[in-house]
This record gives sequence, structure tokens and C-alpha cells, in this order.
Amino acid sequence: MLNAVTADVLAADAAPNPWFDLSYVTSNWDTIVGYLGEHVRLTIGAVVLGALIALPLALLARRSRWLAGPVLGLSTLVYTIPSLAMFAFVAPITGITATTVLVGLVLYSLVILVRNFLAGLQAVPADVREAARGMGYGPARLFWQVELPLALPAFMAGIRIATVSTVALVTVGVIVGHGGLGQLITGGFAANFYRAQIVTGAVGCVLLALLADLLLAGAERVLTPWSRGTRA
Repeated sequence: MLNAVTADVLAADAAPNPWFDLSYVTSNWDTIVGYLGEHVRLTIGAVVLGALIALPLALLARRSRWLAGPVLGLSTLVYTIPSLAMFAFVAPITGITATTVLVGLVLYSLVILVRNFLAGLQAVPADVREAARGMGYGPARLFWQVELPLALPAFMAGIRIATVSTVALVTVGVIVGHGGLGQLITGGFAANFYRAQIVTGAVGCVLLALLADLLLAGAERVLTPWSRGTRA
């Protein structure tokens, strides 16, 4: 009996375990696409919500150097909280759901977005603001028509970095069962270190991050045509 069990174990160890298996991808396509969709939804949701929160914080920090320190310090402090502890704080309120992961991702994105948004706003020349005010621009018009266009390159740089970072961080959501492509990676480890599944999840994350960055770079070029010459 012992010899038979040993033989089964040796046979399992000797079974093919390639680093990439196209048949695995084709036979599990629906599952992979489902995890990919969750990964994309969490990434987009986190970056969009993070940007909506970061912009008012950056505007607040720009008003006074005394506010800039606490705002930046708070966003950095949140980023230092381990993901496991973050989920433990959030889960009692949101439950073991994708919302728990989304809240954590939004909070983690703030350290990048707030700093880049603030840097962009601070880079707007003071004489440009004064000239606009002299032409009768109110605060809202000054922001939308003068400050925002000039700060947009820094804004887009922050969004690109936050997006790529978030794509990687989504995988941490496997702790609560909502890790997007990260579910494939942990599933591969659980399935006796099945390499094809692990590599599919890891490569999927890398390709998603590259595609997102490429799309955002294209959007930046469209939105800031005046900055192309300076980059060249």
C-alpha cells in the first residue's frame, strides 16, 4: 500500500508542468476573462475615485504651506498601512466584498495622486495667475481655463503612475477573494505550484499595466498638444 502511494506521488511530480501552456489558457478562457474584468474594474474605479479625492486635497494644500505638510503626511501615513491591516479595518464596514479592496486601493493611490496634483498646481507661474485675475477671471474660471491646462502634464503623470501601481496592488485583494488576475497566481500555488496558471496571471498583470500606461500616454498627448515640442 505504501509503495502504491509513493508511486502516485512520484507520478504527480513527474507530470508535465510547463511555464506556459496555451491549452490552459484556451480551456479556462472564461475564468481568465472574468478575473481580468474584475481587475480592470477595480483599477479604473480606484484611480478615478482617488483622483476625485486627491484634487480637492491638493487644492487645499496649495492654499497654505502649513496645510501642505499635514495633507501630504496623512496620505503617506495611509500608504504605510499593510494591506492585511487595511482590509481588517475596512471589512467590518464593507464586508468581504470587492468594495473592501476598492476602498484600500483608493486610499493607497492618494500618496501618488495628491503629490503630483499639488506639484502641478504649484508649478503654475504666479504671474500667469495674476495676469488672469487682472483680466477679470474668477477663482473657478481661473482654475479651469488657466491652472488646470498648465498643471495637466503633472496630473497625467501622477495618474499614469497611480494606474500602474494600482494594477499591481489589485492582486493583494486575493486576501478577501477579489484579487482579479491575482486569483490565478494564488490558485496556481494551491494547485501544486502549477506554473502555467501562475505565469498566466503574472503576465496578464504586466500586459494590463503596459496597455493602461500606453493608453494614458496617448490621452496625455491628445490633451496637452502644446507640450509635445518641449519634450522633443
